Amino acid sequence: MFEPVSLSAVAAVFGAVGASVASEAGKWAWESAGAFVRRVTGRDVPAPTGAVERAAVAQLLLDVAGSDPAQARALRAWLGGQGGGWSGPLATPSLLPPSDRFFTDRRKVLALLDKEAGRKTDGTPRVSVLYGPQGMGVSAAAVHWGALQRKRFPDGQLYADLSGGSPATAPDAAAVLRQFLIHLGMPADRVPPAAQDRVERFRSLVAERQLLVVLDHARSAAQVRPLITAAPGVVTVVVARRPLTGLDAVPIPVGPLSDKDARRLLTDLAGKETVSAAGAALVDVLERCGGSPFALRAAAPRLAFIPQQRRGRGGGGDGDPHAGDPVRAAVQESYEVLEPEEARLFRLCALRPWPAVGPELAVAVAGPGGPTVERAGVLLAGLAEAGLVEATPEGRYRYRPAVRRFAEEQAARVDGLAACAGAVTRAVEHLLRFAVRADYAALRERWHVGPLYRELGPGDYPDAGAALAALAAEVGNLVEAVLAAEELAAPATACELAEASWAVQLKAGRHEVLLPALRTAVRAAVAHDPDSAMAGRMHTQLAFALMELDLLAEAESCLVDASSAFERAGHLLGQATAVESLGLLRLRQWRWQPAYDCFEQADGLLASIGPDHERAGDVPRARALLKRHRGRALRGLTEYERARVWLTEALSDFRRLRDNYNAARTLTNLAETWADTSATEEALAAIDEAAAILDREQAEPHLRYLAGLRQQCLMERD
Repeated sequence: MFEPVSLSAVAAVFGAVGASVASEAGKWAWESAGAFVRRVTGRDVPAPTGAVERAAVAQLLLDVAGSDPAQARALRAWLGGQGGGWSGPLATPSLLPPSDRFFTDRRKVLALLDKEAGRKTDGTPRVSVLYGPQGMGVSAAAVHWGALQRKRFPDGQLYADLSGGSPATAPDAAAVLRQFLIHLGMPADRVPPAAQDRVERFRSLVAERQLLVVLDHARSAAQVRPLITAAPGVVTVVVARRPLTGLDAVPIPVGPLSDKDARRLLTDLAGKETVSAAGAALVDVLERCGGSPFALRAAAPRLAFIPQQRRGRGGGGDGDPHAGDPVRAAVQESYEVLEPEEARLFRLCALRPWPAVGPELAVAVAGPGGPTVERAGVLLAGLAEAGLVEATPEGRYRYRPAVRRFAEEQAARVDGLAACAGAVTRAVEHLLRFAVRADYAALRERWHVGPLYRELGPGDYPDAGAALAALAAEVGNLVEAVLAAEELAAPATACELAEASWAVQLKAGRHEVLLPALRTAVRAAVAHDPDSAMAGRMHTQLAFALMELDLLAEAESCLVDASSAFERAGHLLGQATAVESLGLLRLRQWRWQPAYDCFEQADGLLASIGPDHERAGDVPRARALLKRHRGRALRGLTEYERARVWLTEALSDFRRLRDNYNAARTLTNLAETWADTSATEEALAAIDEAAAILDREQAEPHLRYLAGLRQQCLMERD
């Protein structure tokens, strides 16, 4: 007798399986779910893409199970083998930056934050928006309040900087949610790929928690709205330059400090004796600072030297049209006392919104005759001490937007446009050469299109992991370099930079961060030479990112374009890769026959590669993978005998190639076909053999999947 299973329970399992496709084991589970639906319903069912479609597929299964006891038993066994979504222990994040040592006034601001945080729960989110001009300490007020309220939030504090170097590189909600979920304890490979699934997962995880969320430098209501939850214990503080139209939040303006509080902050920073000694000049200092904490902090170190004549060595700015802007005035005063070498580096490093400027990048920007790496580190530290750049947690430096604008204007005036273009070009070329060598060292086995791989070879790293870590640390700068290359009318460089991000895409999962660069590179490749192998490579890499973000329709279009570009370029290996990837995408869509057709086409292309081809040695393994893929597609079509023929051939090939990992993957697929036909003993034998291999490889996600498959086999047998 069929024991009733609720529609919501079945739909929830589909949701959990679909949310796990960021990992390889998750992709298998999703594919296996589609094969199960095909087996039970006896017809093709498109993969569901949202909650409504998941519920519809769940209802199909329940309808069949309600009238067929055998299918009811199969459904119970399948549900039992899925194990649900991730439910590991939650972490207690502590992401809030340190509060400023000296914090003055803001009593009204803090009181309003207290009032919103302590408001009686009524189902609406507790959200405040602190807003005010740059340099007024708006972010500092949010961070200071969070530091005072740690006991109110025992489950942690989440913080995200939403600025980015530019609107094109500002993180979207999906990217922020990925980081939040990871910091809450979710393994990176279990983070859902779809933005809406991330929203739902985040809200579920924090529903019963007492948590502070600070969203700094927000650009719009649309950017922050998906990050807001109505959970009764969660308080969200948004920091922006202006009130955010359309956001249901308490607006809290943060304006200039009063003269009394400005004088107190200056006294805390410079010391009582220094402030007293400034005498009448103090009035002028306070007036120029205009109540800006940033300007006051910049003025404090110079307060003792006010009577001295300014040196003005960096190309100052008399008659500044921005008079009355305290932040700009403070920056200009700090700039005017720089040594010429410091001033030049300050100007040139600001020509792009680099997320993290380190000594190596600074040396490239400065060019021939500039500082050594060691000297550049000293100069950058000096600029930080002067308040002209900020240190990042990783030990590099970045500019505030207002400071960077000032430096960029000075560079155009003092250095000239040609020198500015040269500095950006040197930075881009430095990052390209670094990225090519790191990417090559991180993934030595793949084929390349860009010419620098052959010229430079792999970088000198202890192992592939170290190379990947170095590359991942520069992702933000690499994205900015791609955008800069496009503006410099260097499309080939933009494409080569994007190609050199492949290891980060494949192994580090930084798809949201890389997406602007990949879109730019595709645009550059199409404009430069749409019939080239590089155009095919760019379309393929963009498609891969889109697939991992669950943007499957756009990914499919990209892969079709990639295949066409490779075909026109006569690049058989690239075309085969694009067609194979298209087949894998169709497996994910549960489009079994089109997937099989793609794998057949890709194999035909590989068969055309002669023994003299430079990558001919890769062909046997690539064709073995296509045999395995065909077996997977045939399983979805419920053609189990044909599936096992292809899978058995693939297993033999992998064993001959001594490719244990792919042998284990193929054994897993064979176990699935045996389980689908209720051949439990054969399925368990294949599972045991695969698990023995994977245990040595320490492939935990795959082992978890095998454990679920074993449970399904045992439940269906019993």
